[in-house]
Amino acid sequence: MLEDDFYATIKLKCGDEIFCKVSPSIEGEKTSLLICDPITIEEIVIRGKVNGYKLEPWLKTCSEGFFLIDLDDVLTISENSDIEMISYYTDYITRLNGSFESQLDRRMGHIGKVEEVRKSLEKIFEKS
Repeated sequence: MLEDDFYATIKLKCGDEIFCKVSPSIEGEKTSLLICDPITIEEIVIRGKVNGYKLEPWLKTCSEGFFLIDLDDVLTISENSDIEMISYYTDYITRLNGSFESQLDRRMGHIGKVEEVRKSLEKIFEKS
């Protein structure tokens, strides 16, 4: 029996392979999957080695985050508990939805206004 809300890789009969958060939905005798923020993942291979992954939204022209997929359209589904993959997914979705805000601080380097930094660099250049 499927449990509520789990991460999974789903291979659809149309050939698409997606990674998403899944909730089973049973209505009468029909079972569907409610999927949240599905993405596609592509391995980046350089010189025969996997160097990383390219993550993209499953549907690029849609702003919806939830989709209902009929279980008849699913070729296979595999629950994924890989912490690293789930972390990649959650970070990507957070950034995609715009809720990731990076705060600047001095540990990142010099913080200043462009005009002030330009004047400072010009003074250094003139002295040398």
